[in-house]
Amino acid sequence: MSAPPPAPALPGYRHVYSGKVRDLYAPLDDDNRLLVVATDRVSAYDHVLRTTIPDKGRVLTLLSLWWFDQLADLVPNHLVDGRIPAAVAGRAVLVQRLQMFPVECVARGYLTGSALEEYASGGAVCGVPLPAGLVDGSRLPDPVFTPATKAALGDHDENVDFEHVVATVGAETARELRTLTLAVYGRAEQIVRDRGVLLADTKLEFGVDAGGRTVLGDEVLTPDSSRFWPAASWAPGGPQPSYDKQFVRDWLTSPASGWDRRSDTPPPPLPDDVVAATRDRYVEAYERITGLAFV
Repeated sequence: MSAPPPAPALPGYRHVYSGKVRDLYAPLDDDNRLLVVATDRVSAYDHVLRTTIPDKGRVLTLLSLWWFDQLADLVPNHLVDGRIPAAVAGRAVLVQRLQMFPVECVARGYLTGSALEEYASGGAVCGVPLPAGLVDGSRLPDPVFTPATKAALGDHDENVDFEHVVATVGAETARELRTLTLAVYGRAEQIVRDRGVLLADTKLEFGVDAGGRTVLGDEVLTPDSSRFWPAASWAPGGPQPSYDKQFVRDWLTSPASGWDRRSDTPPPPLPDDVVAATRDRYVEAYERITGLAFV
């Protein structure tokens, strides 16, 4: 696992944590808030790459903000008002601290990725039986809740069944998380479908605020947390074109990179054309989904 680089210092804040893409800071004068900074880092195959994708952090931040607004009547979110430091303006949000649930809340409307592998081995995903004969990219009869464990940085999330969630957070909370996850997916799926985009799946994170409310946190419905596919090119039976970092993955596993992902060596720097193509897909996702120009 290639770790993220050291986070830059921000006056008035102390660095708390860095993930693959985001840096977290705490205001020196307020223990109840966090500054979440989306960087231009990109990760693939459990490595944080040395090459960054220009504007990626801005796209992730702007798209999350747009989605939080679209979902405000379904579930409260962690955003709070406050001044954003000029050094990270446009790619940072100020949020309330939450006690996060140790569960990745995933909704799937199409079969692909780890769900496809699980389905192929037993005809079910996270304990949910699915019809026979589905292939990569098949639309499911109904969206399904397929939770996963939260893995440490560098490890893989592991799909679990609903009973595991019940054992982790209790039956009432587990049912609430399932209901909210599917409600968010249903709202988002309809919005993007009307704009020529399919939402194959999405990962959400929830926490509890000081008042005991369940609150939507982290990022939401971005190309890093979701699979968005162009509806016009959807063709079940194989991998689908997508609005995300697939250009990066494809190049890293091609002979052109010269990299063996089974080795302990870090991935090589990305060529300029792969960087440009990846940036274009993130920007296109933002513009197609929101109907707004990225400037």
